[in-house]
Amino acid sequence: MLDPHHAVYVGSFDPPTLGHLDILERGARIYTKVTVGIGINPGKKPLFSPEERQQMLNELLAPLPNVEVKYFQGLAVNFVQECGGGVMLRGFRTLTDVEAEFTMSLANRTLAPEIETVFLMASEKYTHISSSLIKQIAQLGGDVAEEKLNDFVPKLVVSPLLEKFNSNT
Repeated sequence: MLDPHHAVYVGSFDPPTLGHLDILERGARIYTKVTVGIGINPGKKPLFSPEERQQMLNELLAPLPNVEVKYFQGLAVNFVQECGGGVMLRGFRTLTDVEAEFTMSLANRTLAPEIETVFLMASEKYTHISSSLIKQIAQLGGDVAEEKLNDFVPKLVVSPLLEKFNSNT
C-alpha cells in the first residue's frame, strides 16, 4: 500500500538549486514525509557524484526533519514504489516544462497508475534557474562567478561548484 501522505521528488540535482529547495520546502509543509530521489543515469556524466549530491542535499535539508535523501538507478516510478510513496512531486518553471512534465506524467500513470503526480509551480524568482545556466556561470563567470552563483544555488553549493570547474582547467 502506497502512502498518499508520502511524496517523492526525483531529479538529477546536479547541482542542487534554489529552485529545488523551494519545491522541497513547500512539499515538506504539505506532506508528512518527502523523499528526495537523486537519479543516476549511467549514460550521462554528472558534475557531482551521487554521494556528493546526497551529502549537499542532506546538509541543505537538515532543518526539514520529514525529508530524507537517497539515490537510485532505474525508472522514477519504481523508486517511488520502493519508497512507499503515493505521490510523485514535480516542479515546473515555464510553459515548456509544463508540456514535458505533462507527457512524462502520462507515461508514469501508464506505468504506475496508483501513483499520483502533483505539480508545484516554481516561485517566480526561480523560474529562470537551470542546471546548464548554473554550470555556464561557474565555468565562464570569471571573477564574478561566486557572487552571481548566490542568486541560483545555496551558498553551501557555490564553493564545491567552482572547485569542480577550477580542477577541470
